[in-house]
Amino acid sequence: MKKTSTRLADGRELVYYDSRDDLARDAADRRPLDAVSTASEIRRDVLLGDSVAVASHRQARTYHPPADECPLCPSRDGRLSEIPDTDYDVVVFENRFPSLAGEHGRCEVVCFTSDHDASFADLSEEQAGLVLEAWTDRTAELAAVPGVEQVFCFENRGAEIGVTLQHPHGQIYGYPFTTPRTALMLRSAAAHREAGGGNLFDEVVERERAEGSRVVMEGEHWIAFVPYAAHWPYEVHLYPKRRVPDLRALDGAARTEFPQMYLELLRRFDRIFGTGEPPTPYIAAWHQAPFTAPERDEFALHLELFTIRRTSGKLKFLAGSESGMSVFINDVPPEAAAGRLREVAS
Repeated sequence: MKKTSTRLADGRELVYYDSRDDLARDAADRRPLDAVSTASEIRRDVLLGDSVAVASHRQARTYHPPADECPLCPSRDGRLSEIPDTDYDVVVFENRFPSLAGEHGRCEVVCFTSDHDASFADLSEEQAGLVLEAWTDRTAELAAVPGVEQVFCFENRGAEIGVTLQHPHGQIYGYPFTTPRTALMLRSAAAHREAGGGNLFDEVVERERAEGSRVVMEGEHWIAFVPYAAHWPYEVHLYPKRRVPDLRALDGAARTEFPQMYLELLRRFDRIFGTGEPPTPYIAAWHQAPFTAPERDEFALHLELFTIRRTSGKLKFLAGSESGMSVFINDVPPEAAAGRLREVAS
């Protein structure tokens, strides 16, 4: 992998990740951009104990542009975009409309390919492996940014999820705190250990392997399963078999196998509802340990993949119980979801 860092016209950082070492990335951003001005702040909810990012400047962000005005495509044919070069493999840049900025963290955009009409599932194993290297490198880089406590790499796909740019891309958030979901997992793991148990993440994985009914795929270094108490109709968790706290700690064998496993999972998600359906909307989320948490080594890196579609032509909306009380009601038994995802294997 070759990494080339440059700056956009307004001072934001942009990084190219290339599979070839002989590529020169020296194209300049020729747009007349003003310096980015953000109004992001973090407000603490004293009743719930969590935090809310207030970012009013995001109201002006780009919203469903036509394909020929996509800001994530390369700069070609006289049209200038966020990426100055005429082509790229993988590129990461600071978000122009960040939810978190300055002392309140950092937000980056990850473009998986220069092909506007592709999806992550269309990537080759080599391309997917390069994205994994970019996620890993950004985790390492953001770990050194003062005030960043946790890095979250994720992809939203589909208008139903709320995606406003159709180009295949994801995001990386550097949070200035441990996120509530991660804090809850760490508390559960600590309580389990104090009660005389072992590592809770390891035991969850071993339980799924032993029972088998919810396992979707298993390789030499990774296992994918629908969790026993899945929140979403179709939800898969992908764990490396050797527990590590974050992407930086994955060994070479796990890195090599990951693209095979992940691409197959994404392709199954696109097949579960049959032909004629629009591409399956989903969220893919990497869960990594906070950098300074005392229980950091107890945490297990894993990826959670889920869709808000519950059956053909129907979505799972977060209504009263879910949104009002955080109590999920799942319409699809996890065992049935796992069985369906096994049925649509390549």
